[in-house]
Amino acid sequence: MLPSSSHIETIAVHAGMEGVTESGSHVPVIDLSTTNPLAGVESGGDSYENLATGGDIIQGESAVYQRLWQPGVARFEDGLSALEGTEGTVAFATGMAALAAVLIASVAAGKNHVVALRPIYGGTDHVLATGLLGTTVTWVDAAGVAAAIRPETGLVILESPANPTLELTDIRAVADAAGNVPVLVDNTFATPVLQRPIESGATLVLHSATKYLGGHGDVMGGTVSGPQDWIVRLRQVRAVTGGILHPFGAYMLHRGLRTLPLRVRAQQATAAEVANTLVGHPALTRVLYPGLPGQDPQGLIGRQTAGAGSLIALEFAGGFDAAARFTEACRLITHAVSLGGVDSLVQHPASLTHRPVEASAKPGAGIVRISIGLEHADDLTADILAALEAASPEFVLVAEPAAELLVELVETA
Repeated sequence: MLPSSSHIETIAVHAGMEGVTESGSHVPVIDLSTTNPLAGVESGGDSYENLATGGDIIQGESAVYQRLWQPGVARFEDGLSALEGTEGTVAFATGMAALAAVLIASVAAGKNHVVALRPIYGGTDHVLATGLLGTTVTWVDAAGVAAAIRPETGLVILESPANPTLELTDIRAVADAAGNVPVLVDNTFATPVLQRPIESGATLVLHSATKYLGGHGDVMGGTVSGPQDWIVRLRQVRAVTGGILHPFGAYMLHRGLRTLPLRVRAQQATAAEVANTLVGHPALTRVLYPGLPGQDPQGLIGRQTAGAGSLIALEFAGGFDAAARFTEACRLITHAVSLGGVDSLVQHPASLTHRPVEASAKPGAGIVRISIGLEHADDLTADILAALEAASPEFVLVAEPAAELLVELVETA
């Protein structure tokens, strides 16, 4: 049992590992069983009903079938719950499967209206804007949340830092404005190392676990963490729709949690250095990074989040053409979707992840997003500067790096 005073590094290493050493192993065993023996007809039926309706496994009873419950998945869920400070977590095959389960659960409860803040991940935007899962949506900024709430509103959804331009939203202010309506925060960019939305009044925390939680670009998954009543509802949706995370994926993601604090802090430190170096470059109209002066006007870093994270967005003076040339000119940094891995990635959001977003809300055509990995800051900066020169040869770097970062990057207890 972890002491209540444990720091996040200790929690990351040990949470979800209860009983492993007692079983004679040092790391969790990967159980690939798709079905499990039943002690009897009646007891087997009772176990099935319990798990299919969202219940947790009862000690000594059968897990019945992998779609309903899986021990490795449960271990990963316990580990993330400990990091996020929530009563429970439900893990899915992808982040979009996790979001879909939340929307399905809300609609099933008679609440089909969603209030959502833009910008947000393009896949989330697309599902909400199209109403594919039976929801309607009202798009607002933080100041418009209270006025948008209706009797049929089931969720308020936001992402902070926002994808792809990294604006920070005051989660506490949104939660207060939402009243009794549950607030779901996509915490993929910040991770529980930098931000625990539950502590700021959120009800549910969503992750594309494919990103920082896995951290190596080799496993997909999604999670929703929150209170027990939602956990039961989401387990039921998962059991019925079959969206459970695969056991090997659960093993990989649980392993990823154990190094999460080290990776996130190292990537953040490099991102801050790279972002600061790029400010003032004549090929760029803006360097978007929450830790730079003027980009955290509400003072949320140090209060809501423990740092600015490791994503940077660049806005090109030459618009789409320059942004496209830059993206294709990077050599060390890979041109690919996704983020949060050990290697740095660059992409053009308007053409890829945010392609389905309506024109009025689509990221600017001159914006690219860079996910900073674990490479050395000097090597990444050299690659970026070379790509900037190739993309915008008419500009020559004459400016010195901008002022120091607005805030010190603080640790999470």
